[in-house]
Amino acid sequence: MNIRESELPGIGYKFEIITKNQDKLVIVIHDDGRREIYHFDSDDHDEVLSTATFDDSEARQIAGILGGMAYKPKALETVDFAFDDLIIEWYQVEPGAPVVNKTIGEIDIRNNYGVTVIAIKKKKTKKTHNPGPDTVIEAGDTLVISGERNQLKQLVNNLLSNRGKE
Repeated sequence: MNIRESELPGIGYKFEIITKNQDKLVIVIHDDGRREIYHFDSDDHDEVLSTATFDDSEARQIAGILGGMAYKPKALETVDFAFDDLIIEWYQVEPGAPVVNKTIGEIDIRNNYGVTVIAIKKKKTKKTHNPGPDTVIEAGDTLVISGERNQLKQLVNNLLSNRGKE
């Protein structure tokens, strides 16, 4: 993640954030305590898609939520128990990941990692896709995958993320 900070004289402070997935956010903290968040189009970092304004109290509550202090997922504990070692996870493919522009069959995910791709939410469409072996995986696609925790971790580290390429 890349963060640039700059002072806005008479206004406050600005943080410009580019995530690993090339999402751009700008957060402006006003001297009066207000916070504004701007979310930009990942294909055009000059095009604002949405904005939200929060007062100081709301901003602090949201910070706690994002930081994981407000919610511990209980559903995962139930899934772990119900299916023993089988986990179902959602993961967004990072730009530059080894899997980008390859098919599920070409990578042979099931045989090489013991993981099943249940569905793919393609970045450019609103449809959730039931993938076959000829489905091409693209950066920004969200994969719904199932397998054992260590298998999922290995798949994510080896193919879906761009770890070690920064």
